[in-house]
Amino acid sequence: MRWLVLILLTLLTISCNESKSNHEKGANGKELISNAKGLSIKDFDTFKLVTVTNTFPEATENYTYVLHKKGNKLPDSLSKYTSIEIPIQKVIVTSTTHIPSLEMLGVENSLKAFPNTNYVSSEKTRILIENGNVREIGNNQSLNTEIILDIQPDVIVGFSVDGDMKTYKNLERNGQKIILNSDWTEKTPLGKAEWIKFFGALYDKNEQADSIFNKIKTDYLEAVKLAKNTSYSPTIMAGSIYEDQWFLPQGDSWAAYFLIEANGDYLWKDSKGTGSLALSFESVLDKAKDADFWIGPGQFTSIEQILTSNPNYKYFKAVQNKNVYSFSSKKGKTGGVIYYELAPNRPDLVVKDLIKILHPNVLPEYQLYFFEKLN
Repeated sequence: MRWLVLILLTLLTISCNESKSNHEKGANGKELISNAKGLSIKDFDTFKLVTVTNTFPEATENYTYVLHKKGNKLPDSLSKYTSIEIPIQKVIVTSTTHIPSLEMLGVENSLKAFPNTNYVSSEKTRILIENGNVREIGNNQSLNTEIILDIQPDVIVGFSVDGDMKTYKNLERNGQKIILNSDWTEKTPLGKAEWIKFFGALYDKNEQADSIFNKIKTDYLEAVKLAKNTSYSPTIMAGSIYEDQWFLPQGDSWAAYFLIEANGDYLWKDSKGTGSLALSFESVLDKAKDADFWIGPGQFTSIEQILTSNPNYKYFKAVQNKNVYSFSSKKGKTGGVIYYELAPNRPDLVVKDLIKILHPNVLPEYQLYFFEKLN
């Protein structure tokens, strides 16, 4: 009889532990995000909670959305949030940085409209635009409500650079569902790339999105590790003159982060901030006259263009040695710079480009993808 009591007690203990485990999972959800700071996706089995923060640099408000499959009953406590039935079938996105995620997940055919379609560079999506499958809806400050209501998308993926939500609130009053995306405020390359999971959740393709991100992350970290093993860090200058001031990336910016990850000695790496520094030509010349490389010289696409713009650029060693590299020369069919659209999703290619430029022996077989040496 005693053994029977022990078995019952053991089963009761296991049952209680399982209940506790399920309760804890139900209460907290499984977090699916590891690198992005402005995105949280919590999996509660029957639904997912997506929380977006840092929608713009000074933002204080968070936005939470409930993603669920058709027929799944949601707790009453979630009724205050926008709910979206997944997988979505029709979408409108508003930034070119959203396009690569759709394509990498194989759902680009679900894109039904985009503001300023000429900005899209991807060949695959350009064909959809040219065939009339993706409609033009104006610009982000004044989206064409009439066309959007005609399309009736499952969701509109929006973003805000300054907190102005008037356009989106107007669409919500007309019955449209808006979900904000703040991938552009992420400060690290892997943080930006992880936003593919945001789209993976909308299309119920979480495992596929996870697999794509993990491959990019692994390739990125392996390349960075190789670069860190090199003994020499070339000095780097960046940016160019606009309206009498030289604008270049601050030390905490995304662009500076890449240069440092590639084991480069970016001359303004110690400056604070994530935006741009505005300096005089003399100040930059004093510090960077002997810099080994000039990476990202604005919109210039040739050395001749640089010298025609300002003959004093000739005093930089990087110009004299033609060690100037730009991503601005690689453009899509309608003039959009491919780097701006694709680089946030492919930090592995960006860092490999920079490693190839700064340490050519580290990746001997690799061919530059975004950058090009100017002649």
